[in-house]
Amino acid sequence: MKKRHILFLLLILFATPAINTLIAQDDEPINYFQMEPLDDSLFIHIQEALFIDPPDPKAEIISDLRDPNNQTISIKGSLYPFLALNPELRARIITYPFKINLEEDMNYGSVFTRVVGRLKIGKLTQPPTKQQISSTMWYVNPFLQMLGGERFGVPIKKDIGISFGFQTRYEGPLNTNFVEANFHILGAYGGVFTNFDPIIQGFLTENHNNLIVTSGYQLGYVFPFGNFFEINFLSVIEEFSEGDVNGYLGDNKGTVVYNADSTVKYQAWLLEGSYFNWELRYPIKILGSTKGRVYVASYVDEWHLGFDFREMSLAGSTFDLWFDAMPSSKNRLPQYVINLMVQKIAESWAFSAFSIGPSLILSTKADGNFGVLKIFLNFQKIDGGFKKCAHVIFSQRLHPSVFQVAV
Repeated sequence: MKKRHILFLLLILFATPAINTLIAQDDEPINYFQMEPLDDSLFIHIQEALFIDPPDPKAEIISDLRDPNNQTISIKGSLYPFLALNPELRARIITYPFKINLEEDMNYGSVFTRVVGRLKIGKLTQPPTKQQISSTMWYVNPFLQMLGGERFGVPIKKDIGISFGFQTRYEGPLNTNFVEANFHILGAYGGVFTNFDPIIQGFLTENHNNLIVTSGYQLGYVFPFGNFFEINFLSVIEEFSEGDVNGYLGDNKGTVVYNADSTVKYQAWLLEGSYFNWELRYPIKILGSTKGRVYVASYVDEWHLGFDFREMSLAGSTFDLWFDAMPSSKNRLPQYVINLMVQKIAESWAFSAFSIGPSLILSTKADGNFGVLKIFLNFQKIDGGFKKCAHVIFSQRLHPSVFQVAV
């Protein structure tokens, strides 16, 4: 019953942002407003016109048009004359449909009437970018995340590049010592993985659902039909020694839970053998996200389904949201990973240079109850120059008909 209550609360948590995006703008002109960062191309063009380098597609932009003789536009706190922009850009700003009214009058009744009175279907979903459906450039990613999630991917030349990351892309905080590095060429990739034990040494309790590895290699391929199907072969080449087993599963490590009769109740999984993995995904943009996908996957004989969205925008805030459910595994207990990270928490050059937020795992705890297994503060560094390049190359949106022949 407790598990059902927690999952119900999580459903409400995820549904709330989607409901809030149905807020419309007032019919009367708005002269003092913040622009919701839902149009990457427009935000980049505005900043390039003002010689801001590198431009940030998620920058805070506030327009003050109340005084006809002193109209201004503020970008990340820096003030510029509105007339410094060309007439076309000024017109696009004035007619921009997604504004936050900064001079809206509020009263006691606004608590009940403001949202209801302004409902409409907003810019909830959009077609993906070219990069999102590219089977050869899908790995390109300017976000270096400390724990889990998508790999940090750097293109070297055309369809050749590298990627690396900490933990598997499906794993929650401090729950595996897996780290990997890969080389990509024409949709295929190969790489190695190994163990980095300090990741799992931060907790000494509730480690019975850990995934522990030694080292090995992997080979993968994304089929050239729109970046929707990936296959992967992973093989462990280094066996666990007796000392390794005692070190990982020893006393006071939290990796083994015993029954009253001293038999093993739960135990961390020491990964051995070879596995054929796959992921079926659908790239999509939600709430102006710069990158996102929904997916179902099989990884090391574990089922995963979830979603991962980068730089979503809502009410002037920019955030990442990642959810992964592992409902079935041959060797571990089911678990659910939630990761939420927020940008725009610093000033000046650091305004959008990084994001930070909680990452947690819900699963069966050592006492047998369902609850929060681990919670940790996750961190993500954003490569500004790389991000600018990626947006310039791949910001063009695609018409939905592209999915008919997405090669």
